[in-house]
Amino acid sequence: MAYLTPLVGGYVADRYWGNRRSILVGGLLMAAGQFVLFWAGSVYYNAALAVPLFYAGLTLLAIGNGFFKPNISTMVGDLYAPGDRRRDAAYTIFYMGINLGSFLAPLICGYLGDTGNPADFRWGFLTAGVGMLLSVITFSLFKNRYLVGPDGHALGLSPAASRAAGQGQHLDQPLTRVDYQRMAVIGILSLFVVFFWSVFEQAGVSLTYLAEESVNRELFGSGFIVPASWFQSLNPVFILIFAPVMAWLWGRLGRSGREPASPTKMAWGLLLLAGGFWVISVGVQGVAPAIKISLLWLVAMYFMNTMGELFLSPVGLSLVNKLSPAKFASLMMAVWFAANAAANWLAGFFSGFYPEPGQPAPSFLGWQIVTLHDFFMLFVWFAACGGILLLLLTKPLQKMMNGIR
Repeated sequence: MAYLTPLVGGYVADRYWGNRRSILVGGLLMAAGQFVLFWAGSVYYNAALAVPLFYAGLTLLAIGNGFFKPNISTMVGDLYAPGDRRRDAAYTIFYMGINLGSFLAPLICGYLGDTGNPADFRWGFLTAGVGMLLSVITFSLFKNRYLVGPDGHALGLSPAASRAAGQGQHLDQPLTRVDYQRMAVIGILSLFVVFFWSVFEQAGVSLTYLAEESVNRELFGSGFIVPASWFQSLNPVFILIFAPVMAWLWGRLGRSGREPASPTKMAWGLLLLAGGFWVISVGVQGVAPAIKISLLWLVAMYFMNTMGELFLSPVGLSLVNKLSPAKFASLMMAVWFAANAAANWLAGFFSGFYPEPGQPAPSFLGWQIVTLHDFFMLFVWFAACGGILLLLLTKPLQKMMNGIR
């Protein structure tokens, strides 16, 4: 639901509220959701009260995310003039900020909640609620100073439809042929987003199970056993390290006129993801069930996957901002995020093919999945085929983008 509610939040922002109000409302609703979850955790022994509070908290989080997520993403692109080549680099920096939170959250919540007392998990919700409130306050204090467009006017005060009307694009005015072509590009690329995230999101399912069952997690003979869940922190760590490098690279290539088109970058993201799963498929190939592989195989795979993510995800956000008609800017960003909902469902479907010792071997489209090597090669082919297909479509897509890169 968190990936579907942005469709409503994007529409409301474009038609009625504008980005700023939507972001503030979304932030406050998410903070309220965290506080309600803290309340539910505080009365966990009373199921009659805790269960309704739990669902109420999740509902507030989903609705708040719907107002927050597409609009904060849209405003990043609005900081730059049309055609400004710095936009891809800006979204990469924005993406780094998101992943700083992804890195800190499990550390803070683990420290507060992993005490042996099951009731202490609620402190993670309280901390998240306070953090969300602080972010809303920070946004409110500095929005007038920093949220200024290239023309010097404040961003996000009025709905996108009103701004479009000011540019001569009235709300009821039909979209042009160019608008439809550019929106079609967003739709086509959304399908490749499903390719990417359905493979990438194995990190939270099959790859964590692999780390638990089939990886030697002792840290270089020190006697310390790395918890299986910690491997998921490799992704945000790599993003924090390499996002500035990618932002610098896109900026440098843009200034020299050698920056690849956005669909090309995204195709390479899929191919890098395929490379990451090929690495882990090699690591598990021919290994007996009782033998555990080196943790370095998993580290190398997460590195490749993260580089693929940096080629695809922030670049995709930037491209949606560039291609969307002004009056539908946030709504089209929400459509982009909706592809993630389909990808997450597909990721869960694919994880069901994980081979279990002593169980009948599953098959997918005639592909018999007997070993872990077979299982991970499924994702290699899925991501690689997506990447190659997108490379072949790059020139037609560029033509449909009508001058936007």
